[in-house]
Amino acid sequence: MSPRKNRRTPSGPGPSGGGGSSWTQRTEEGSDGDWNVRMVSGSSAAKQYRCPGCDQLIPAGVGHVVAWPADGRGGADDRRHWHRPCWQARERRAPRTMRSRGAPRY
Repeated sequence: MSPRKNRRTPSGPGPSGGGGSSWTQRTEEGSDGDWNVRMVSGSSAAKQYRCPGCDQLIPAGVGHVVAWPADGRGGADDRRHWHRPCWQARERRAPRTMRSRGAPRY
């Protein structure tokens, strides 16, 4: 009997750049519509992004969620990078207003 191999297979096209896959993709239903959701591992997060849920930066090297509309309305420009807890809580709170870097927080 050979040892069992646990491998995840992504449901979408793989990331460019070759090598092994470091993410999984699924479709989630919500009150705000259906979303394609991709979990990005910290080792694959090469850039920093601003989370639309909390308006804070997601530093490079930190695992997070990428989500975009599943109905075909959007393309690459509609993808948003979220902290995992912010994505999970998006229906329980109002969206944050984007501020300029110099704007004060109250």
